[in-house]
Amino acid sequence: MAAQVPRRRAGPARLLMRRLGVLVVFGVVVYSLVRAVAGVLDGGDSVADGLQPGLSTAASPASTPASGTTDVDGTAPVVTQAPTTDPPVTEPPVTEPPNTGPPAPDNKAKVYIVGDSDAGTFGPYLERLLDGTAIVDTELNYKVSSGLARPDFYNWPVELAAVLPEADPDIVVATFGGNDSQGLSVPGDDLQFIVGDPVTNEAEWTEEYTRRAGEVMDLLLQNDRTVIWVGIPNDDNADVTARLAIQDRAAKAAAAARPDVIFIDTWTRFSGRDGNWAEFVIDPRDGVGKDVRADDGFHLNVTGAEILALDIAQAIRDDLRARGASI
Repeated sequence: MAAQVPRRRAGPARLLMRRLGVLVVFGVVVYSLVRAVAGVLDGGDSVADGLQPGLSTAASPASTPASGTTDVDGTAPVVTQAPTTDPPVTEPPVTEPPNTGPPAPDNKAKVYIVGDSDAGTFGPYLERLLDGTAIVDTELNYKVSSGLARPDFYNWPVELAAVLPEADPDIVVATFGGNDSQGLSVPGDDLQFIVGDPVTNEAEWTEEYTRRAGEVMDLLLQNDRTVIWVGIPNDDNADVTARLAIQDRAAKAAAAARPDVIFIDTWTRFSGRDGNWAEFVIDPRDGVGKDVRADDGFHLNVTGAEILALDIAQAIRDDLRARGASI
């Protein structure tokens, strides 16, 4: 068994040095705690002060804050980027290009039906027939007792010039007839005839009425429209028929001078085999002869108006096919 070496007792000087060392360490710890608490209370300045020389808490130039908040744990301030407001960008309105393709359910052709009471008679049934194609929109505009002879009563050229730009049709169906076989007046509040009745003044009357019908046709033909001009039927009164015949020939001549005007020969359709007035004609829908005249001997009744509408609808279908429609 080895002999125990007796422990040496520290001298007074060494003991004093140890105590001073402990006090220094304790002081450093206390000082650090005080600094840490102060950093929490005053926003973290003490932490920033304790960073190594050359380091900085300042944000880089690319992220310099306009305002900020300090984290509660005493770390560097949390930077909140100020929102930037860019001026509003106004985009130009998106405009769909006009559809110039053939008539179709998503590109319907527009048919404008215009005229006197005859248009009001066949017009509704014509609209029904065209609705069945699913590629046509229609609009009906008629005025009872109107025509081209009496612009003092109703001025169709002025009316059409006003409504056509908005209606913007592709095809126009027009009829003026039953009221025009009379003297021809001029526009104005006072009735003033420039030509007398068509029988007594046939040459002068024919020239003026042909001019008026042609003027309206030219107006309707603008913007590459197709015009379908519906003629008039004859009358059971021979004297009235004589006047109507002059008028129908004048309108037919105006149409013949314009290749884009299609003339519907109502006179022939509703005449008998001898070319004279007829009360009964064959209905093409069933091949049966039917009464087609109203009681006044001139106008068409419902059946007659529907037969006339069938002829007009066929002319419109032909024009739609020429435009590329599949019907």
